[in-house]
Amino acid sequence: MSIGYEVIARDGAARRGRLVTAHGTVETPAFMPVGTAATVKAMLPESVAATGAEIVLGNTYHLMLRPGAERVERLGGLHRFMNWKGPILTDSGGFQVMSLSKLRQLDAEGVTFRSHIDGSAHRLTPDISLDIQRQLGADITMSFDECTSWPATEEEAAKSMRLSMRWAERGKRVFVQREGHGLFGIVQGSVYPDLRLESAKALTDIGFDGYAIGGLAVGEGQDAMFAALDVTLPALPADRPRYLMGVGRPADIVGAVARGIDMFDCVMPTRAGRTAQAFTWRGELNLRNARHRDDGRPLVEGCACPACAGYSRAYLHHLIRSDEILGAMLLTWHNLHFYQDVMRGLRAAIEAGALADWIERFAEQQARGDIDAL
Repeated sequence: MSIGYEVIARDGAARRGRLVTAHGTVETPAFMPVGTAATVKAMLPESVAATGAEIVLGNTYHLMLRPGAERVERLGGLHRFMNWKGPILTDSGGFQVMSLSKLRQLDAEGVTFRSHIDGSAHRLTPDISLDIQRQLGADITMSFDECTSWPATEEEAAKSMRLSMRWAERGKRVFVQREGHGLFGIVQGSVYPDLRLESAKALTDIGFDGYAIGGLAVGEGQDAMFAALDVTLPALPADRPRYLMGVGRPADIVGAVARGIDMFDCVMPTRAGRTAQAFTWRGELNLRNARHRDDGRPLVEGCACPACAGYSRAYLHHLIRSDEILGAMLLTWHNLHFYQDVMRGLRAAIEAGALADWIERFAEQQARGDIDAL
């Protein structure tokens, strides 16, 4: 294997691990901020690192269209281009195969699509996707897959999953092995247990540096997502990292960690920060609400992020209502810091063998809500 991974503590199915890549070590369970277009929106790279994030995500589809993978490679790779010194995982573009269904044509070899920017025609195949990710310099490359849409019949899900497995096998053959760089396979199969198991076996037989679970958090609901994880995770190698793609809300992350997931990504904390939403230990706050305009308290008492350490809810409310850029910046920083606080808490709880108690306290706090609002 080209990247190192070890489990250093367990609590039930939950794992406390360490992932070693060419650009550094990632303590797991880990949350990866999303830097789709070589930037985590409203954040400096130094600010992202200050939250505790050790790895970020970039997107093959968006970067191949603008500025172009060849340009990024000529300029020294994605790490230098975006001034991020830690590890980078790149999404393969497979999610866009689903989300841009009106702009693409799918066949057995790959997908032809029209750019959402200018309508120009492009082609993605397993070979092309992996080569783009190599040009970008990703520490972790994702197999090119079709993210099965929701809802899907079992027949539709099976056809989609088996296509992704063929693409995964092709991708493994063409992946360029380099020290500290790895390739992850992606389990598909929608909400159908037999398909998830078939997919997990196919990927395990091929052999990957890590295993992702895709095609969830697309509308199926938390219960169905957790049921799919309960079926899938025992079928994956215990000595390799497990990544739940596109998840999610803090409660989703906590439940998935308890089931054995090691890595997460989601646009939710950054997107919420740009739309006046703040995540806290006592649920979510909408800073547009008038009840915050005279509230001199921080978002979260004791939180070390700049939004909480230096500003009041009243000031944040003012920034949001005035459409000031600083409001989006501070709330984004807070949300990413909060997500990293959750991950820090989960890691410590697993190490202490106290995860069940930690989750119970977390759920109680979330259920209480912001009851001290003025």
